[in-house]
Amino acid sequence: MRLVYDPDGSRTPLATEVETADSLLQQTRGLMFRRSVPDDYALAFRFDKPKTRDIHMLFVFTPLDVIWVEDGTVTRVETLRPWLGYARSRADLILELPAGGADGVETGAEIRLED
Repeated sequence: MRLVYDPDGSRTPLATEVETADSLLQQTRGLMFRRSVPDDYALAFRFDKPKTRDIHMLFVFTPLDVIWVEDGTVTRVETLRPWLGYARSRADLILELPAGGADGVETGAEIRLED
């Protein structure tokens, strides 16, 4: 699976190694306790319907770029600091990438997971 950012039809891959956090345990753990995250990696949290969702950085050792997506459209992009970062926004898909992995991603653009 890969993550594709499509602001203008260019279909730019942001990550070629995408892991999904589908269970409650996987979603709760996220990227906690990992000492590093590969440059071409993303962790995807998929949900059935959009609602306000929180991301915390407790026990996360590296900064992350987080993208909130609702119905395939980017609604928020934020870089969160290790240990102290926290943010919330409405989404049905949340993507965590290594810091810098979401550079250039803008709200209102399309983003999607492809097999």
